[in-house]
Amino acid sequence: MNETDDPIKKPLLKAFSIRTILPSVVTLLAFTSGLSAIRFALSEQYQWAVIAIVMAGVFDGLDGTVARLLNSASRFGAELDSLSDVVAFGVAPAVVLYLWSLQNIGRFGWAICLIYAIAMALRLARFNARLDEGEDPKKRLGFLTGVPAPMGAGLLLFPMILDFSVTDGSLQNMPLITMVYVLFVAMLMVSTLPTLSLKTFTVRRENFAAFMLLVGAVIAGLFSHPWLVLLGIGVFYYSSIPFCIIAYRKRLQQKGLAD
Repeated sequence: MNETDDPIKKPLLKAFSIRTILPSVVTLLAFTSGLSAIRFALSEQYQWAVIAIVMAGVFDGLDGTVARLLNSASRFGAELDSLSDVVAFGVAPAVVLYLWSLQNIGRFGWAICLIYAIAMALRLARFNARLDEGEDPKKRLGFLTGVPAPMGAGLLLFPMILDFSVTDGSLQNMPLITMVYVLFVAMLMVSTLPTLSLKTFTVRRENFAAFMLLVGAVIAGLFSHPWLVLLGIGVFYYSSIPFCIIAYRKRLQQKGLAD
């Protein structure tokens, strides 16, 4: 046996720096926030369950940014992010909504939750497949394909947010309406509709101060009237979909790609 063949004398694996690990730590915060939402729902603390999923969305938005800032993106981080998304934005919201309302219609309610979770898994699988195949054509034009995972979870919980802010508990006792709504959100996630991409959103220099004032107002609103602000964000996102479709078609025509 050569000296280099001795397993004891082989060099140790390359150590990972904190810079490399930090994005995955943020991803794990999103993962644990999603799981914590289930724990809150089991204790019938539904407002805290929604807050936990919102926090998972915040962490999910930060992990990619941290990875780019630190130049520490990796295949491991991408795979961990997808697994975290399935749990935090697929499984956890479905279980929370089931415990909140859909359990009142028994097996049908659970089946609807399964459909949503499957739609989330399919969306993430499609996203990962396109990473390997090349950039999504809609992304090149500044749009996403279908509703992204964090926003899909937020839209799924829209009936709960509406109940907390406006209807004062009456929607919780209308599981059939919630069931139809869940199917609608599942279809949006697996659809090929062009949707809003914040990564391509830009603000002109002369509008920067006004934009930051708006952001400050939203943050202040989250502390004073969180459910109304989250409700407004959901309404804004739904309203943006028709405009995204129109803008996408115009950009296709400008580039000579329209049918």
